[in-house]
Amino acid sequence: MPVKNYYQQLKAVVCLCLLFAFSLSKAQTIKGDYYQLKIYHYKNAQQESILDAYLQNSYLPALHKKGIKNVGVFKPIDADTADRKIYVLSTFASWKDAEPVNTSASKPPVSNATDKQYVDAAYNQAPYTRIETILLSPFVTRPHLMLPKLTGDKSKRVYELRSYESPTEAYHYSKVKMFNSGETDIFERLGFNPVFYGSVIAGSRMPNLMYLTTFESKQSREEHWNAFNADAQWKGLIAKEEYKNNVSKADILLLYPTSYSDY
Repeated sequence: MPVKNYYQQLKAVVCLCLLFAFSLSKAQTIKGDYYQLKIYHYKNAQQESILDAYLQNSYLPALHKKGIKNVGVFKPIDADTADRKIYVLSTFASWKDAEPVNTSASKPPVSNATDKQYVDAAYNQAPYTRIETILLSPFVTRPHLMLPKLTGDKSKRVYELRSYESPTEAYHYSKVKMFNSGETDIFERLGFNPVFYGSVIAGSRMPNLMYLTTFESKQSREEHWNAFNADAQWKGLIAKEEYKNNVSKADILLLYPTSYSDY
């Protein structure tokens, strides 16, 4: 190989390496909101009342004091009477920041003197059956919580939480790439009022991604999904071979915000 050609190729390789290193450093500096979805499972109205009082009077105010301004609290529209749930969505600067409000050796890390029914509950009068916690890392194209731009009656709103499990980590990457390559753009263009998109980094169902969209009403939700399914950009995206079979199980949950939810 002529010396001139060798040095030209070497120069090209060095440039590519520098470009890759720059891109990697940029990616590593992207900071977003890590999401925590805490799910309180309970059975009856008494437990629900205690949980609502605790969340409204202690948990949310404590998070607000820590600088976490927007905490969502939601309940299923069609509740499972055998296993009722309250969903609490919080954001943290990193997944490690979520630890102090989740671990305690003897009592809830967030409580006050008015929470005796919650904090000092007897073993046979617990305010819940169990607590489930899911941690998610943000999508790079949508790294922060987005407050819904809804103006209608809060009691009529529909918040749709979707969970997309994938058969392998590689297929999960494919589905996340699909979102980042256009799916999130379609949601926003069509006015789905998304709140968050994230990959599950700790939870019982993995590999998995979850996202939350919001609507003024059930009718609005139906109209938006009809428009989405008919959208030309979506049809083009879903037809691509690289995105085939990247969801093995999809769960759809319709929620409504509690009166004390921040949004």
